[in-house]
Amino acid sequence: MRRLMKGLAVGVCTGLSGALLALSPLGAGFERNVGLAWLFRARGPITPPAEMVVVGINARTGADIGLPSLPIQWPRTIHARLIEELVRRNASVIAFDMHFSEPKSAEQDRAFATAITESGRVVLLEKLIGRRQLITGGGGKQSAIWTESTEPPLAALAAGSKGIGSFPLPKLGASVYEFWTFKASAGDAPTLPAVALQLHAAATHPHWLESLVRTGTITVRDPPPAAGADGDAGALRELMRSLRSTLAADGATGARGPQQDDLLEPGLPPVLRALVELYRGPNVRYLNFYGPPGTITTIPYQAVINASGDVPDLSGKVVFVGYSDLYDAGQPDRFYTVFTSDDGVDLSGVEIAATSFANLLTNRALKPLDALPTAAVLTAFGLIMGALVYLLPALWGVPLALALAASYALAAQHGFTTRDLWLPFATPLLAQTPVALFAGLLGQYLLERRRGKRVSEAISYYLPENIARDLAKNTLDPASVNKVVFSTCLATDMAGFSSIAEKLPPGELASFLNEYFDSLSRPLREHKVDVTEFRADGIMCAWTSPAPLLAARRSAVLAALGAAAAITEFKQRNPVLVSPLRIGLEVGWVYVGHAGGGGHFVYSIVGDCANTASRVESLNKHLGSQILASQSTVEALDEILVRPLGRFQLAGKSEPVAVVEIVALKERATAGDLQRCERFAQALAHFQAADWAMAHTLFDGILDGHPEDGPTRFYRARC
Repeated sequence: MRRLMKGLAVGVCTGLSGALLALSPLGAGFERNVGLAWLFRARGPITPPAEMVVVGINARTGADIGLPSLPIQWPRTIHARLIEELVRRNASVIAFDMHFSEPKSAEQDRAFATAITESGRVVLLEKLIGRRQLITGGGGKQSAIWTESTEPPLAALAAGSKGIGSFPLPKLGASVYEFWTFKASAGDAPTLPAVALQLHAAATHPHWLESLVRTGTITVRDPPPAAGADGDAGALRELMRSLRSTLAADGATGARGPQQDDLLEPGLPPVLRALVELYRGPNVRYLNFYGPPGTITTIPYQAVINASGDVPDLSGKVVFVGYSDLYDAGQPDRFYTVFTSDDGVDLSGVEIAATSFANLLTNRALKPLDALPTAAVLTAFGLIMGALVYLLPALWGVPLALALAASYALAAQHGFTTRDLWLPFATPLLAQTPVALFAGLLGQYLLERRRGKRVSEAISYYLPENIARDLAKNTLDPASVNKVVFSTCLATDMAGFSSIAEKLPPGELASFLNEYFDSLSRPLREHKVDVTEFRADGIMCAWTSPAPLLAARRSAVLAALGAAAAITEFKQRNPVLVSPLRIGLEVGWVYVGHAGGGGHFVYSIVGDCANTASRVESLNKHLGSQILASQSTVEALDEILVRPLGRFQLAGKSEPVAVVEIVALKERATAGDLQRCERFAQALAHFQAADWAMAHTLFDGILDGHPEDGPTRFYRARC
């Protein structure tokens, strides 16, 4: 249950972090620049609707029609000719993405205005100028405010137009992603694509407003007059503002949602449905690009002027006129998009205007999720992903997590391609998935590490720590721990254990032994003992190396001194133990590894060295000493004060063993210790020379100052 809760916590953290990222400005930019770009590229170009075309002015237009290369130097009569040709070809609407605010010759302007008026289908561009303006407040403090102003086309031209609209594009970074349908900062004025759609609907369905009111699609108490043949641009703008106000309110109150139109008005023409969506929908919409420059049918301006046979049928189509060169990366009025070509040719402003119109006409502007659904999707994705990786073994969890990410990517791409639905893409795949994999695998690693540590600790009760650690990590073959090594063996025994066992109940005796061994083992571990084997009330341990090593002998001797001090302290806390600890040390080759049979084994130290250390330890009983070692154990350990005690024939040994008593570190030895060792050496020399009387006298002299000295008492008794 605890692991399940941790897995859910990892999932929730992954989900919430993804949701917070996506809803932040940084995350929104990440989704636009990375996620949306990926979705567009994976989808590729799509076929735009046939209801609109672009008539583009390119670098060759001026030369082809015998005029200067810059359109600003052209006579406006050329635009009049263009309108006349488009009218002859029965275009539905002609929208100029060109600004005509400066007057030219009266004759030119009059000819152009006449063509506009007579066509009854021209939409002109109104320039929207935005700038930051410094203002000075009280105390001379300056601040900046954003101001917007409009620059309409010439009054003579505007008077004959059917519509006027601006076409500002909100740039986010270096790219364009959105377009406006109504500009709230300009009094909800409709933009160029919106005006074009309204006129196109009126041209194809002259009684469009009456149809919408009659079918109940819209409910207007006093419908404003529709822009008929005699209506001007100002009347159309007021009509669109009125409809926007009415239908936006209906949409906000839920009076009639766009999805309900299919049920209530099954016979409503698609263009009128698009019109309703225009007025009910948001002011800002995401562009659904159709492809790279030229994906929308683009006709050179000069081809229309020259009545070329290459001009396709324009009957009933909306024509957008502006700068559009499909080969010149330096063309004016260009914008970087995901479909900017490899040679640097961007989408032109007029092609983006046509794209906006097409999105409105087919209701195919991108549909991003609102904040709440976005948070829900990312939280659910992160929850599943994080919990999956954390709770399942990596062998299963990682492939399943990657499969989940791939499935989500395919589903998001399918929704984008078939329904224009923009689901979060970059955040779940490039942020949440790596985070979930990292957090989940890190959690599993830490879990396995803790589990391995517990296993290692458990095994270390029975095996050396390094072997237990390797076994827990599965990096060691159990059979490889059996080996013959050079060892310094240390054997201990608890004097008087039998009488203690008689006094204590079994439970208390076990607790006593555990505490005793814990105190005894602490200095052994401090000095890096390699193998520890508990034998009844004693310990056999070893410091091992591939060859004889002075450092191993030094560690064993220091551990012996530390163990004696630790048990002295233990006796103060446990008065039941009255006798001192007995220790014996020896060096030599031993076998360390598994020993036993019948399916039960122990990790043991086997060899003459271990046997001799045990015999040396037992010698303490006869000598009344505490720490004894063979002479070879302390060779070259000049920092240790030792007292040679002679050669002894130990049980089971064919040759006598030279034995010394380990007294203390020289730096901690007292003057009495040094004097006792010196006088004992003199007495022992006389004893070994069979000078019994002198030896007896010298040993008596030692006992006068050290009456409890066991080795001295042992030898005096034998003089």
